[in-house]
Amino acid sequence: MLFNSFHFLLLFLPLALFGFFAAARYSKSLAAAWLAAASLFFYGWWNPLYLPLLLGSIGFNYWAGARIGLAAAPARWRYLALAVGINLLVLAYFKYANFFVASAQLLTATDLSIGQIVLPVGISFFTFTQIAFLVDTYRGQVSEYRFVHYLLFVTYFPHLIAGPVLHHKEMMPQFARSEPYRPSSANLAIGLTILAIGMAKKVLIADNLAPHAAVLFNSAEPPSLLLAWGGVLAYSFQLYFDFSGYSDMAIGLSRLFGIRLPLNFNSPYKAENIAEFWHRWHMTLSRFLRDYLYFPLGGNRAGPWRRYANLMITMVLGGLWHGAGFNFIVWGFLHGSYLMFHGAWKALAARLGLELRGRIWTLASVALTFGAVCVAWVFFRASDIGRALAIVQGMFGAWGCALPDTIGNHLGPLRHLLEQAGIAFYLGGGARFIQTWCWVALGAAIAFGLPNTQQIMVHFDPALDYDRRAKKPPNLVRRVLTWRPTPAWALLVGVLGMTCLLSLNRPAEFLYFQF
Repeated sequence: MLFNSFHFLLLFLPLALFGFFAAARYSKSLAAAWLAAASLFFYGWWNPLYLPLLLGSIGFNYWAGARIGLAAAPARWRYLALAVGINLLVLAYFKYANFFVASAQLLTATDLSIGQIVLPVGISFFTFTQIAFLVDTYRGQVSEYRFVHYLLFVTYFPHLIAGPVLHHKEMMPQFARSEPYRPSSANLAIGLTILAIGMAKKVLIADNLAPHAAVLFNSAEPPSLLLAWGGVLAYSFQLYFDFSGYSDMAIGLSRLFGIRLPLNFNSPYKAENIAEFWHRWHMTLSRFLRDYLYFPLGGNRAGPWRRYANLMITMVLGGLWHGAGFNFIVWGFLHGSYLMFHGAWKALAARLGLELRGRIWTLASVALTFGAVCVAWVFFRASDIGRALAIVQGMFGAWGCALPDTIGNHLGPLRHLLEQAGIAFYLGGGARFIQTWCWVALGAAIAFGLPNTQQIMVHFDPALDYDRRAKKPPNLVRRVLTWRPTPAWALLVGVLGMTCLLSLNRPAEFLYFQF
């Protein structure tokens, strides 16, 4: 069931809300059980055959968590190792078995086969969420063991399919408090506003960028400079607004129930370096990789070379988490390399006493970081490494630079000058070329020039201000786009929501659903 679908928005969500608050009049536990049951129905809508796997995972990890919490010190480590190992084996089987078999076929030239294994939706997210719970239990950081709350913590439908990756301490204490079980007009207004903004990002922007990215990545032809950058930027902004939209919708939906999800997205394309990018992009996954992989590997405690090795291991495994394929390994390797270069540059600048500041340096830093991220996105999106390399070569001009002939016909004498400069003109594709770059310009204007959802909402609800050090948008923009519980904003949100509903004739999955 998609958030951006009629049966979710007009049937499932109203029934889930009504049932939750109706049950809460009698018992908080009954309301939590209703919401967990609704979440299981939401998950089973995709394929009921996935439900036994999800329930089996929940039952096993709840049992393992209880054993870890109650056992003596030596046994606690054995229970943790067993439970984490089983979780990873199950994840590896469903997510990576086909990849390993295909790799073995390639290396050994044999005809191995285990049949096609279907990846259960959301398995990466509910597996990582429960591994974090087990590790925190081992560390003595878990005090809440009520099964209904654990069941709801794992299955809670706003985060179940594509995150955020949750910590128990962020969620389970909320289920024990009384506030979420009482209807709140403030929660309703804030939740619907964030939901509408997120749906607009997905339906009105990301889904309209998708065809322009697909033209490049589905083609077998080597792309020229402008075609390569047009398609790559279209995908970069498609993924940006798709994931930002999902993150907003998840937060807005959860807020309707009085539950606060952790923020997961903070204008990452405005980052001035690659480390800041990872503090802003998929923030809960970055936190998980840091706390449960990078730090246990040693972090930065054993010198710079060990730190660089730990960064590379973390990012390559993070790439594999996103997908079973060599292209995801390359994507992770690129980001590991970026982080290593960033660390080396910081160390060199500190040694030389360099303090590079100012508007020009900031703009150059943002542009360099964004360009490096876009190059890596090519491997994230391309069907294979060969196609990715051809596109990257096109981005650096290996296949020349060309414009559609229909555009050249309107340039007059300038066309001759461009041809002398090495720019060719090709037949056809003029409308697609112009549309692609118009959508790219719109995406860039919104991503770089407008406040994000948290900045729009924060002045009414300071709880959303998770980064008070972040740069605020210009005063005029802030005054115009600061949300208030007023009739004007209610009308604007209503029009935005209705526009999105009228655009849901063919709802598209969120890109992160495949991970």
